[in-house]
Amino acid sequence: MKKEEKVQFVIDTLERLYPNPPIPLDHKDPYTLLIAVLLSAQCTDERVNKITPLLFKKADNPYDMVKLSLEEIADIIRPCGLTPMKSKGILGLSHILIEKHNGQVPADFAALEELPAVGHKTASVVMSQAFDIPAFPVDTHIHRLMYRWNLSNGKSVEQTEKDAKRLFPKELWNKLHLQIIYYAREYSPARNWKLENDTITLKIGRKTVLNYHLK
Repeated sequence: MKKEEKVQFVIDTLERLYPNPPIPLDHKDPYTLLIAVLLSAQCTDERVNKITPLLFKKADNPYDMVKLSLEEIADIIRPCGLTPMKSKGILGLSHILIEKHNGQVPADFAALEELPAVGHKTASVVMSQAFDIPAFPVDTHIHRLMYRWNLSNGKSVEQTEKDAKRLFPKELWNKLHLQIIYYAREYSPARNWKLENDTITLKIGRKTVLNYHLK
């Protein structure tokens, strides 16, 4: 199967399984999405969705957030882990949004990545899901599947993002990265992976299939 055929098979399969993939993190605007994505680092979306209502009840905008102390924020978000970094990031970026951006989350990669605790992946999620600007955020799920599907070499998330953007049509990026995440969780997890349930890898991941059977 040629690479173009593999790519089309991925697109067609994911569209059939997940025609309207919801955004996993609960939010109501770009700011609450930004905070939710920041909290999701090394934390499950399920847990983040349990914590954000508690935080947003006290502060769902940067003006109210800066009224909270670092300790108040830390106490609420502690179950999400990485508490010192995340609480400082939330407070710090809220101050910067007020001082530099009139309290609004900028729809700009460079401006987003200048914010404390906001890396390229977080910025990509906000750009794609809050502003509908084409981006291809690569998390551990997408990194894993692009390798299993022999569409990337798996050496770095940076390379995986470049490969994904090169292979898939730009107009599909925002939807496709969500579809891949849902597929990964349901059919191609990192642990307790059952290859017989993983339709896409069985079809196009020849090297992965061989390695799986050689275990």
